Order: sequence, then structure tokens, then C-alpha cells
Amino acid sequence: MRVEFRPAAVSSGIVFVRCDQSPPRRIEASPTNRLETPRRTTLGASGVTVEMVEHVMAALGGMHVDNCEVWLDNAELPGCDGSSMAFVEALLRAGIVEQDAWRPQLVVTEVTRVGDENCWIEARPATTPGLFVKYRLDYGTGAPISRQTIQMVVTPESFQRELAPARTFILKHEAEWLRERGLGARVTCGDLLVFDDDGPLENELRFPDECVRHKALDLVGDLALTGCDFVGQFVAHRSGHRLNAELVKAILMEGQMMDQRRRTA
Repeated sequence: MRVEFRPAAVSSGIVFVRCDQSPPRRIEASPTNRLETPRRTTLGASGVTVEMVEHVMAALGGMHVDNCEVWLDNAELPGCDGSSMAFVEALLRAGIVEQDAWRPQLVVTEVTRVGDENCWIEARPATTPGLFVKYRLDYGTGAPISRQTIQMVVTPESFQRELAPARTFILKHEAEWLRERGLGARVTCGDLLVFDDDGPLENELRFPDECVRHKALDLVGDLALTGCDFVGQFVAHRSGHRLNAELVKAILMEGQMMDQRRRTA
């Protein structure tokens, strides 16, 4: 599989291009093109899909890359090591250039919350400039993954250092359930973190709280589908892609747009 990040014109946003189709098919990264899929983010348009976009979108959003074409020759983006780091490194090698145009900015002006008492996410007005995220991960008493919390202001520097290296994780019984259904057959414990009762199998953590860092990474990727920079606080408790998407839909109807510089890869 081959993935290429290509420069894009001002105000074109993020567009995935399926070059294995004839002619190549274009799928805009936007909430309206999101298709509900378990455990991943999938986009679809014009009869084609692109799957598992969350780590690429996190890299683009975290590094403030706003205009970019992502060319790929397969329906599914590569998992690499389960993090966003390979994509961040590719973007840095290509170089990020500021364009002479303005970037939409969405300012959270009131509290918006979706979910229930067990799993929820909410947006709050900002107390500091930029995007603040807080995520609480809790599998309950006796779980192989401990309760973890991360909170931070997301900038290109903090994203690259604190979130981009964090890898996908899964519990052993969840991995077995997927394999029974013919999913993830080529994925090994070296490709992501698989937890049994004693911790990760055949792998070592990059951070003591790597799991919650990856959940924050996923949140950054889901927010990036809006094509906006956010000014606000996003606080999540056991949220996933579906709830993140529900919150995005809600706040897009309530936010105020302002302007900021655009960038492109």
C-alpha cells in the first residue's frame, strides 16, 4: 500500500483520493461523509470509501495542516505501528507551508454534552487560547488497563511529543472476538497493544498512560473532520468515535466562526 501527502490549493481542505479507481475518486474529509463503523472512522462519497482515517486526520489536525490531498491505492489506510507518528514524520519531511488565506475558527460559546452517565463527551467555553482536551479512561476495577487521565493544550509541538507516538490498544477478549469474525487477521501484538490480565502482550508501553493518550489522539482526529480550528475545552469520559462525531454535529450548529491563517502540507 502507498500513501502520499500532496499540497493542495487554498481553501480546499483535506481530501482523500482513491487513485486505485479509474478515474481517481475524491472523498472530502467532513462530518457529512462520515459512515458509522465499529472501532474506526470511515468516510464515503461517490460510491467509494476510505477506512481508518482517524490517525491520518489526527496527524493533519495536530500539526495544523489544513489543505492537503491524501492519495492512497487501497480502501484502508495503513495501520503502521498503531499511532500517528509515521504520518507526522512524513508531513515534517515534506514541509508545512503557510498560505495567504484565512483558516475558519470555531469558538465554543456554551456547554454542549452528548452521551450518558457511563460514556460522555462535552465541549465547554475556553479558559485558555486554543484547543484544550481532557480524557478520562476507566475500564473499571480489576481491569488490565488502569484508570488514566490526560489533559493538555494541543499544539503542533505538544501533539508531536505527547500524543502522536501513542498506539492503538485493545483487550485480549476484544481481539479474539474480532478474529472470530475474520477481522484483523494480519494484525499481530507488535502492530498494536493487546492487553491481557498481566498487561500488554509481546510489547512494551511507550508511556505509562499510553492508552489514554491514544484516546486523546483519536479525539483530535475526529475534531479535525470539521476543517476548523477549535477554541474551547473538550472533556471526555470513556468516549469513542461515535460520541465524538455526535458532539461535532451538535457544536457545528452552535459555534461561532472566526478566522485564522491556513496552512498546507
